[in-house]
Amino acid sequence: MKKIVIILVIFLIIVIGFIFGYRIYNKYRVEHAKKIVKLNVDKVDVFKEVTLEDLIYEINGKLIKNKKIDTTTIGKKKVSFNYINDDNIKVPYTIEIEVIDRNPPLIKKFSSYSTTVGNDKFYDKFFCGDNYDDKPKCSIEGEYDINTPGLYDVTFKGEDSSGNISENRFTLIVKEPPKNSSSKSDKKEEVIITDFDEVLKKYKKNNNKIGIDVSHFQGDIDFEKVKNSGVEFVYIRVGRGGGVGKKPVLDDKFKQNIEGFNKVKIPVGIYFYSYAVNEKEAVKDAKWVIKQIKDYKVDLEVAYDFEDWIDFSEYNLSFYHLSQTAEAFNNKIKEAGYTGMLYSSKYYLENIWFKTKHPIWLAHYTDNTDYDGDYKVWQLCENGKVDGIKDNMVDIDIMY
Repeated sequence: MKKIVIILVIFLIIVIGFIFGYRIYNKYRVEHAKKIVKLNVDKVDVFKEVTLEDLIYEINGKLIKNKKIDTTTIGKKKVSFNYINDDNIKVPYTIEIEVIDRNPPLIKKFSSYSTTVGNDKFYDKFFCGDNYDDKPKCSIEGEYDINTPGLYDVTFKGEDSSGNISENRFTLIVKEPPKNSSSKSDKKEEVIITDFDEVLKKYKKNNNKIGIDVSHFQGDIDFEKVKNSGVEFVYIRVGRGGGVGKKPVLDDKFKQNIEGFNKVKIPVGIYFYSYAVNEKEAVKDAKWVIKQIKDYKVDLEVAYDFEDWIDFSEYNLSFYHLSQTAEAFNNKIKEAGYTGMLYSSKYYLENIWFKTKHPIWLAHYTDNTDYDGDYKVWQLCENGKVDGIKDNMVDIDIMY
């Protein structure tokens, strides 16, 4: 028995020695392993989709994993990874890159702007936003006297935290407030309408559907007449945001509209007009929307609609964080079993919104859109006329 114990102890010592020795040997091999890693760039644009393979142009071996680089914050950062070198040694390595922002703020541009005497806050509603900064510095530069009528050459300027600058020189026109006048013009503006029948004739194909989107602005709808007119789908506004910290407000005609369109079996989608200032609010809005629509038949997407661009500077949101807010809404919608969607116009899709994994509802009022991104639905006009809707005009859409 004593011999067995001695043998086991000796065996254990040998094993421990072997393991310890291998670790020392392996550490030595790794420390003295040949390492060649050369970068083609050491500066990366913020929010750019980049992997290790994009950064490395020469390496004496093969990456174990093509790691995605986090580019959502600017500044210098170290990126650690492992690779197998040409001697078949697993080598740890660290590179340093700098994430930079080279995009200047997006600002309102015009050649002239008129305001009245005393309105020293005339530029509060000028659009000024940035891809990265939640609150870029925006100001009016130049000499002017808001209390004296006249023409002034000034500059609207936007600057972000990286020192990128956008400028727009314009003529500020300061005028006296208009005097009261009892005279009224008898001239009436010509109302131009787009007839739904004409849209059907021009755009209807075997691979698309023609529809509309409605809210309380369309009043009481004759759903049977709408169906008989050839409308193949409809997006219904469920409601809108109530403001920061306030509950959403139900559209006055939502229940009437969804029950009516469900009854005549026209496929229904939903849209929500948002005022969310962060992801938390957007998620709350999504939960509220889900609660409103859960007892109805919703065949199509549930769209996130943000259009408060005139007040955008007050939201303190970068374009990135605005996009994350929309994603938060649509992700919550998806969790509930629906398909989320982002609604926006061509200009804002091209200049503000970040790439989304959800379908796009494009608003572009033209005969033929030249938007080159992917989209599921195209809202081609806001002046549509459809049999069955007598109050106000209606938006007409094409679904692909």
